[in-house]
Amino acid sequence: MARKKNTGGGAAPAESIIVDQPLTTILSERYLSYALSTIMARSLPDVRDGLKPVHRRLLFAMDQLKLNPKDGPKKSARVVGDVIGKFHPHGDQSVYDALVRLAQDFAVRYPLVDGQGNFGNIDGDNAAAMRYTEARLTQTSVLLLEGIDENAVDFRPTYDGEGAEPIVMPSNFPNLLANGASGIAVGMATNIPPHNVAELCDAMLLMLEKDASVDELMKHVKGPDFPTGGILVEPKENILEAYRTGRGSFRLRARWKKEETKGSAYQIIVTEIPYQVQKSKLIEKIAELIHAKKLPLLDDVRDESAEDVRLVLVPKSRNVEPELLMESLFRSCDLETRFSLNMNVLDQGVTPKVMNLKEVLQCWLNHRQEVLVRRTQHRLEAVLHRLEVLEGYLIVYLNIDEVIRIIRTEDEPKPKLMKKFGLTDVQAEAILNMRLRSLRRLEEIEIKKEHDSLSKERDSLQALLKSEARQWTAIKKQIGDVRELYGPSTPLGKRRTEIGKAPALAAIENLVEAITEMEREPITLVLSAKGWIKAMKGHEHDPKALSYKEGDKGRFVVEGQTTDKFVLFATNGRFYTISGDKLPPGRGFGEPVRLMIDLPNDADILMVMVHTPGIKFLLASDSGHGFVVSSDDVLAQTKNGKQILNVDEKSEAKICTIVAPGHDHVATIGTNRKMLVFKLSEVPEMTRGKGVILQKFKDGTLADIKTFNMKQGFTYRSAGADKKVDIKPWVGERAQTGKLPPNGFPKSPRFE
Repeated sequence: MARKKNTGGGAAPAESIIVDQPLTTILSERYLSYALSTIMARSLPDVRDGLKPVHRRLLFAMDQLKLNPKDGPKKSARVVGDVIGKFHPHGDQSVYDALVRLAQDFAVRYPLVDGQGNFGNIDGDNAAAMRYTEARLTQTSVLLLEGIDENAVDFRPTYDGEGAEPIVMPSNFPNLLANGASGIAVGMATNIPPHNVAELCDAMLLMLEKDASVDELMKHVKGPDFPTGGILVEPKENILEAYRTGRGSFRLRARWKKEETKGSAYQIIVTEIPYQVQKSKLIEKIAELIHAKKLPLLDDVRDESAEDVRLVLVPKSRNVEPELLMESLFRSCDLETRFSLNMNVLDQGVTPKVMNLKEVLQCWLNHRQEVLVRRTQHRLEAVLHRLEVLEGYLIVYLNIDEVIRIIRTEDEPKPKLMKKFGLTDVQAEAILNMRLRSLRRLEEIEIKKEHDSLSKERDSLQALLKSEARQWTAIKKQIGDVRELYGPSTPLGKRRTEIGKAPALAAIENLVEAITEMEREPITLVLSAKGWIKAMKGHEHDPKALSYKEGDKGRFVVEGQTTDKFVLFATNGRFYTISGDKLPPGRGFGEPVRLMIDLPNDADILMVMVHTPGIKFLLASDSGHGFVVSSDDVLAQTKNGKQILNVDEKSEAKICTIVAPGHDHVATIGTNRKMLVFKLSEVPEMTRGKGVILQKFKDGTLADIKTFNMKQGFTYRSAGADKKVDIKPWVGERAQTGKLPPNGFPKSPRFE
């Protein structure tokens, strides 16, 4: 529906359009538009040049400013101003941050910007303000831009329509894999590690020789090559699978060595840390672990770094094995990290796609062929134009007197020349624009030489355009030139990340067991009736001697170790997990358990025990429903716990009892003093849910449950003593109502 809208103030009425659409339709369309914009224009790199739009615009703006490696740099603020003013209408700080990262040799394997001034460091310190720093292009960037002025790629209008920008770079450098990329879009992400250019070139040369598989390419591309070095300890089969599928992860460890000190002692020197780990935060984390006594083998950590990384780790004893000490650190902090691989890129700048190693390299080769053809065609057109002009010049020298006469005497010499000598418009215009000094004899000789040279070049260019084999030969030479620039003997070309051997599983298990044994300390968990929890060192604490707040009393006293996980079951049907090393110390009354777990105010703890793998629990609500669950399925990962037994507003969890090995029957009793015995096999094993009816109640709820072995007999606790009874009269099937218990059964009613 269209209508006239009065703008007021005497202005002419403006026409507006009102669209009547459901809100869901409008939102979905707008969100889709936003998602596509994020994916294509911000987050995912183009497979051809490995750049996001902001990086591409930065390099193009610097090229327009003539910031070549051989020329002097200019203020970063000038570069950022040109980028946001001409190409990238976003915040100046975000653009400057992108510029800074391209200049950081610890963030980018092959820097694209040569930064002058403070551009940050591996400790995580920020770069100086853009008004203080200067920047120019590196030789790598020059390769990326090579041919940008030779119609090598398409251009599009800038956001304001006043200029043009390249859609993609010519990219005579495999930047996507060489420098890697990372980004998060809407519903997808990318994460590509840096690689060694010489290895990539060798792999592509192999692809040009034959149809190589990913397995064959991996003989050259050993794995990622991070700018900060380190040691890759991922098994080879995992690395191969990651490059086959385009998804995976790599385990990266710091490089370290043992350094002898006085008195037969030693210290560990870390010389390279994993990629994207801030050194200052790493040291802080290690110091915190030492203070919290979670690294019993380590005494101190010092940072003695200058230009190179040098972290000093001092063991508590010279008798500690260095490998054991480092394994404990690898398990506890970022001296070992995992770098994920997700080669999700834009194919032809349009389609997001997860590619494997071969597909990424092939896309780059195809792009280089297209660039070669376009540059060749551009050069051929220039050569043909020049040859046309030279042929016109030669006609002048053969008929110089007549040409001069026509120019001097004719009012319109151009058409006369074209008619007289059969010249083209281009040739006639070039003759009329000639200078008199060009008419000397020497110039004629030079023109003939240039004509012969260009004729040979024309033939060569035409042959190149007609032959795909010649094109791939030319590309092979270009790749060889790049490999020579970034070969192993060059400063940038030497591999920095060592491809190490993955530690044997048995060796790791032995080290972990040894470390765990050294870290393990006996503790006793104490939980009061009002929910105060603490961990007291050692075992064999007398429960009667424990002190509580006034009006409070003890409820659970559980012995365990600092390395144990304590499992708590509450009336809301949730299991909670607390690590032994996270428990508050035993001084005072401890802390409220609700600070450690998100326990609702209307819920109460029913059971506390040390998690034991492989055992089973029988869970039941007061409504009489229940099931069996494995202890491995109840471990919670968050403070919110894990909902296992479903309860409603009218019921709550009542029982959590351990099913001992060999137990084959279940005894249940309700508040109506009706008891039932049935086979344990009638109770299903589940991971979560409400369960099945264990015992029906008309006028009561479930009071207690006990599992037992029928052959060993049934006993219950009464008057402080165990009483054995013939249980056969109470044996029935699950979900029955049961019978009154034997004479002398406690009034509670409880089995224990």
